[in-house]
Amino acid sequence: MHAVITVQGEGESHTHELRNWLSQDPLLRGRIRAGGNEELPPGAMGVAADALIALLAPGGVAAVFAGAVVAWAQTRRGSQTITITRPDGTEITVSSEHVRGLDAQQSADLARQLAAEVTALPAEPDNTAPPAL
Repeated sequence: MHAVITVQGEGESHTHELRNWLSQDPLLRGRIRAGGNEELPPGAMGVAADALIALLAPGGVAAVFAGAVVAWAQTRRGSQTITITRPDGTEITVSSEHVRGLDAQQSADLARQLAAEVTALPAEPDNTAPPAL
């Protein structure tokens, strides 16, 4: 599964810093790359140049990724928001302001929740509504 990661915050883009942080983990090395490098046909929408692409899988890799994202956010000064976009368009955000004060157990719980959300299957469409006429 490919996820797109963007970082917004005060000052310059912090995307490069996050990429370096994630690439330090042996399980993530080679799974994180800068976005905006792929060749697209004219007029096609692509990934922003200041985004990252992560190749993730449920289980260990997703858990390591989520833990690293939470840890990186906790070390940031100022306010940064990390947005992870799943292939189905679902966006998951982590804000440095909200994770900075978490203790170890809360950080671990957040990382588990983030890993589950990042790798979750898309929601099934609601088939209980009557068909449109």
